[in-house]
Formats: sequence, C-alpha cells, structure tokens
Amino acid sequence: MGQSLVKNLVHLIYSTKDRRPLLTPAVRPLLYAYQSGVFKLCDSPAIIVGGDKEHVHALFLLSKNWKLRDVIEEVKKASSKWIKTQGTEFGDFYWQRGYGAFSIAESQIEDARKYIENQETHHKTLSFQDEFRLFLKRYEVEYDEKYVWD
Repeated sequence: MGQSLVKNLVHLIYSTKDRRPLLTPAVRPLLYAYQSGVFKLCDSPAIIVGGDKEHVHALFLLSKNWKLRDVIEEVKKASSKWIKTQGTEFGDFYWQRGYGAFSIAESQIEDARKYIENQETHHKTLSFQDEFRLFLKRYEVEYDEKYVWD
C-alpha cells in the first residue's frame, strides 16, 4: 500500500490539579475554543471540547504524525499558560499530571459528542472521580486508586 491511512478517534479526560473547581462558567467556552485551536495546530482536530468546573473532555482525531502523549502535553501546557493570563484567580492554575485517553469507534461519535455537551448537567448527580472510575471500568483499564489522583 502506497499510503498510510489512519483514523484514530480519542476521548480525552483530565482535571485541574487536585480537582480544584477553577474552570468558571465565564472562562470555559474561551478555554475550550483555545484548546480546539491547539489541537488543530497539532494536526489533530477537535470534534468537541467541553467539561465542568474541574475537568475537561475532548473528542479529537489523532494525527498520524503526532504521538498521543505529545498532543496531550501540548494542549495541557499551552492552555495552562493561556488560562493564567485570564485573571489573577488563575495565577496558580495547573492541570493534573495524568489523563485518561480512550479510543472510540466512528459509530460512537454522536453519543460521545452529546455526552461532552451535557457535562454540567451530568455532574449535578455524579462526581468527576466517579465518572472517571466508570470510564476505567468500561474500558477495562487496571489502575491503583492511590495513583489516579494528584
């Protein structure tokens, strides 16, 4: 085959350091737009970015030319620097070190998009930690609870 043809859809989840509720309703849409721009610069366009007060979900198409960890590192690093320019309340803002990244099928895009769009409503009844544990269980990821949260 003369070409390398790739389509890797990734559902990425990560939180603020110590799950601090720093992502205010006013900054969230700006943050999501900024992060979408960073994904695009990494040749890994975002389908949707959303979340709640202490975490982000991003559904994106991973470039065949970038390593997953490098895209995630760039998005987190750039957006951490950006958010610190948005006001003094963000002066000590940091993302958690880790993340969860899960592959999805083309047929799951619409469900994932709706799920991400409804994060604020969803988290009225479910904590971020419980949500993340459900993802780990669904994707059969083994983990040690004491190392998941930082």
